[in-house]
Amino acid sequence: SSRGGMIIIPSFSVGRTQEIVYALHRLRLSQRIPALPIFVDSPLAIDATEVFRLHPEYYDAETYEFMLKYKDPFGFGQLHYIRRVEESKALNFRDDPIVIISASGMCEAGRILHHLKNNIGDSRTTVLFVGFQAQDTLGRRILDGEETVSIFGERYKVRARVEHIDGYSAHADGNELLAYIHQLDPRRVRRTFVVHGEEEASFALADGMKKMGMRGILVPEPGERVTI
Repeated sequence: SSRGGMIIIPSFSVGRTQEIVYALHRLRLSQRIPALPIFVDSPLAIDATEVFRLHPEYYDAETYEFMLKYKDPFGFGQLHYIRRVEESKALNFRDDPIVIISASGMCEAGRILHHLKNNIGDSRTTVLFVGFQAQDTLGRRILDGEETVSIFGERYKVRARVEHIDGYSAHADGNELLAYIHQLDPRRVRRTFVVHGEEEASFALADGMKKMGMRGILVPEPGERVTI
């Protein structure tokens, strides 16, 4: 808020947005963040949040206790849910510090593109990534520090501050995957294919499995065929 601009958080509508809203609610209660207006600008995220609200039986113990004390983990005084396109557009004309949470999480579609188009050239803006950005996505290009990016076919200078939080990734990391594989008795696994992940990470995982004694590990290339 000291920068005077907005904080834009690209976030997936189902699961991730609700995690972020709950975290911001807790941070506000503990006064670790200022009382900034926070806008969830995604109709799908709003629908998904209603489903979350309807099923508290699936909350973990911490969230359930929070609900009993504060009633709604996904709603508080500074939080506003935006459905109408006109309300979404109006956010870009505000001069006060605000937080916008909008989809998609990798900036490939949705309302987030409009917010980035209108604000990524402003040095007061902060773009906060809260999840993995796949290769060749707009989110990844921004995160990698490209000086200009293409949005809706036009080039925009990236003057905004770019930040990244890793802790919200929904994917298991390499150590978690290796721990899971270890429980399977890796010596009994005859063939293993690493097909999800970028090249560097895939080969690192394959190397970790080899050190565990696994055999027949393959990191296939696009179009490669294997007879099983």
